[in-house]
Amino acid sequence: MKRTNDQKQPSSMDQNKAEKSPVQRLREANLKATRPRLLILSLLHELKGHYSADELAEILQERQTPLPRASVYNSLDALLNRGLVMMADVGPGRALYEEGSTWHHHFVCIVCGDVVNIPCVKGEKPCLTPESVPGVVEEAQVIFRGRCHDCLSKVEPHQALTLHP
Repeated sequence: MKRTNDQKQPSSMDQNKAEKSPVQRLREANLKATRPRLLILSLLHELKGHYSADELAEILQERQTPLPRASVYNSLDALLNRGLVMMADVGPGRALYEEGSTWHHHFVCIVCGDVVNIPCVKGEKPCLTPESVPGVVEEAQVIFRGRCHDCLSKVEPHQALTLHP
């Protein structure tokens, strides 16, 4: 999957979190600063973007700082539950994780699989609420699907007609 930097500027809340060390961020979230949590949080901060647990485990292995898959999943779960990372809902398939806490949506390129953050107008959950629901809405996910600029630029002129009806 192709990775790109997000199209939006980080919010002031995300910038403040980015300025703090991973140890500080874990402590403020009332989490112990364990090696697996520090490795995962630091890696997501460094890489930016959206990664699956398996991709994170593979990158850690390549960097000679391997973690068992269970430790990766357990760390992501703890970080997610304390708001230090977010799960990026990009539709069916594996879960993707990203650093940050500002609610947003995603654009997924149907050609290359690139995932890009799209700012939410409201910036908090739930951003959409239907007139009638059989319960309480806690969040609403919007996934934009289409072709990214890079993939559009690679389209042959005769194919462009079928892309824009």
